[in-house]
Amino acid sequence: MLPGGNVSGRGLGLLVLVAVAIWLGTGFYRVDTDEQGVVLRFGKVHAVTEPGLRYRLPWPIDTVLTPRVTSINREEIGFRTLGDTAGRTGQQRDVPEESLMLTGDENIVDIDFTVLWQVRDAGQYLFNVVNPSQTIKQVAESAIREVVGKNNIQFILTDGRTKVADDTRQLIQQILDSYNAGVLITQVALQRTEPPASVIDAFRDVQAAQADRERAQNEAEGYRNDIIPRARGEAQRIVQQAEAYKQETVANAQGEASRFIQVYDEWRQAKDVTSKRLYLETMEQILRGTNKVVIDSQAGSGVVPYLPLPELQKQRQNSSQQQQPQR
Repeated sequence: MLPGGNVSGRGLGLLVLVAVAIWLGTGFYRVDTDEQGVVLRFGKVHAVTEPGLRYRLPWPIDTVLTPRVTSINREEIGFRTLGDTAGRTGQQRDVPEESLMLTGDENIVDIDFTVLWQVRDAGQYLFNVVNPSQTIKQVAESAIREVVGKNNIQFILTDGRTKVADDTRQLIQQILDSYNAGVLITQVALQRTEPPASVIDAFRDVQAAQADRERAQNEAEGYRNDIIPRARGEAQRIVQQAEAYKQETVANAQGEASRFIQVYDEWRQAKDVTSKRLYLETMEQILRGTNKVVIDSQAGSGVVPYLPLPELQKQRQNSSQQQQPQR
């Protein structure tokens, strides 16, 4: 073999080694902080890698996809936002075939809402669902129709907005997890909840009438709560007064009966003394408040035989007042 031929073989081997080294060097790849690396080996998911400098077998053995997983994506259901050339939010276009839905009490409500989501598992996100954005939108529309169909319109339009949004988010997440979609639903926000535009005026009239009815009921309840306790208190007071009068009357009657029996017993034992005492007590009660004149039938006929007791009492009172020292 020629010496030149030996040099030629070594050069060829060196070239092969350099080519192999370059080929192996193409296996290095970088995953940014907002991405996940999905390594495919012969087209099948082999591994999911975190941010940083990574290595995989060179093409055509392994290939890498690096989808962004930290960015928040937005889906609009019931409306579409039309942006201008500067990217600012512009007008909104209503999509009634998505927003109109039937409530549990057989009313129609018009709901616009947004769904915010992000990638949770890059491998599932890339290969388990063909069109993740469209799938999320359809699942969200189906989920909120189910939630709205379980509630009445009054609850949805007033106190139930937060509960409807939360129940819808949980149901969307549950359905997507059953699909192994690799998606996390971060928020469901209701933008607009109201009756359809064609009946909104009539609905507001109904709401006003219901408000008037509730106000009248509250006023009647307030009057009832005021008048009934007062009537019960008045009735209780009358009952207590009647009970007190009853007890007083019974006690007086029992006292009078007992006194009569005692006087009767005394009269049976000493009729003359008891009769005189009763006579004197009776005359004392009769003459207690009258002017009295004492006449002596044995004083003779020269001077009027009487004693003016009231005048004497008045003179005694006047003299006692005059004798009091001056202050």
